[in-house]
Amino acid sequence: MWAAARRRLVVAAGVNTNPVIIRRRLGDLRRAGLVEVRHGAGAGWSPAREPEKITLLEVYDAVDAQPTFGLHHTDPHPECPVGRGIRPALSGVYDRVERVMRQEPANTSIADVLRETLVNQPAGRWRAATAPLVVTKKSQQLNEE
Repeated sequence: MWAAARRRLVVAAGVNTNPVIIRRRLGDLRRAGLVEVRHGAGAGWSPAREPEKITLLEVYDAVDAQPTFGLHHTDPHPECPVGRGIRPALSGVYDRVERVMRQEPANTSIADVLRETLVNQPAGRWRAATAPLVVTKKSQQLNEE
């Protein structure tokens, strides 16, 4: 338990946030089936599937499943011609934009992001600290370079 808490502190410090936020997001990812938790000796979190098989869209949907564009939460006045027509007009546009915006993260894996993140990093302590987070053939090759 203490080792897992220390790792959350390290991750939280690395992204400059509170460890509670990290714990909540990891819980979201666990509920979505994207990470697994290990209890007891060697406690921690790990991807539930190969990182190449987890998309950014899955992560996004797990931690922030809200529409990109939102409409006002109250209905406009029904006798107003603009108010009556604005929701249907904007809803169609927003739905089309949302579909297009979801395509890129659907085609990007977390392994892609890790490779891109580490590609220009010196082989110092941060690169060494993140290397064990994702161990795949591709990430092993990257870490050996």
